[in-house]
Amino acid sequence: MTSNALNVINAGPEHAAVIVDIIHRSFGARPVLDPPTTALDETVESVAETLRTAGGLLVERRGLPMGAMLFDESRPGQLGLRRVCVDPDIQARGVASAMVGVAEDTAEERGKDGIWLDVREELPDTVQFWSRRLYEPVGRDGAFIEFGKTLWLAREVPTPEEMQALATRLAPLLRAGDLLVLSGDLGAGKTTFTQGLGEALGVRGPITSPTFVLARTHPSLVGGTPLVHVDAYRLGHLGEIDDLDLDSTTDSAVTVVEWGDGMAEQLSDSWLHLRIEVRGPRPVDPLGTPHDGEVGDVPDEVDPRVVTIKPHGPRWVGVPLRSTLLGSSGHDS
Repeated sequence: MTSNALNVINAGPEHAAVIVDIIHRSFGARPVLDPPTTALDETVESVAETLRTAGGLLVERRGLPMGAMLFDESRPGQLGLRRVCVDPDIQARGVASAMVGVAEDTAEERGKDGIWLDVREELPDTVQFWSRRLYEPVGRDGAFIEFGKTLWLAREVPTPEEMQALATRLAPLLRAGDLLVLSGDLGAGKTTFTQGLGEALGVRGPITSPTFVLARTHPSLVGGTPLVHVDAYRLGHLGEIDDLDLDSTTDSAVTVVEWGDGMAEQLSDSWLHLRIEVRGPRPVDPLGTPHDGEVGDVPDEVDPRVVTIKPHGPRWVGVPLRSTLLGSSGHDS
């Protein structure tokens, strides 16, 4: 894989000598820390064993090694990053960013839900690097801050029933305080999704388009979490969402905001953004949902839907979104 003339290689044991040299030079050039880094204890043998069992990356430009990282497969569903290092003479050439992008692709290819790594708190530039790439601090262990990121996903949804089934899969991952921001064109399937979610949560219905009542609370019928269903379509500015007084229910309910992109995010430091896109029609094997209301008659030929789900904030770090929602579907990414 290449990025800005960089060649990012899936490294194997044959690259161990080159990688250990980069590790030693990179970590050796950093400030002396207490406790000291263990990276300088790495040997060709230890790196080769890690590459053999978990893998890693090596970055080259015109055949010259410029950076490397090792992978860690010790946590189910998560890919760990270790010994992330760049040649100290070329720190500002996009090497680390290129590696991170390929590492995220690797995690996706391996069927992982997310990525984790430990960062020394005494290195503010390193902390800022990962924060800018939307990695969230989720824990501390001595001088180390653990950062994590849950990968986004997209999947094709062939029918209205499968749109509701997708919501049913998501429901067990939700808890009071969670915020879902739904976007997409009129008729894309936002309310159809919310109907499936409400049924899975066991709340009182019916759930219909909230066009004329901007916010409805659907209490639980099973002693669980209520659902607050909001329509932000007619809201003109950020202040108007405050007028709905959602703060009074946000912590105790699952809140779904249709048309909330760019406004509803202020309600929480963590949210799921679900974008439902209508794709071109397929004449064979009809796909999609015709409207945002109740599931009804579907034309012989309708447009397919693709649902993209992007997690934001610390709440979603470590949550198995991809493995839960993609399952065995053949239309996943």
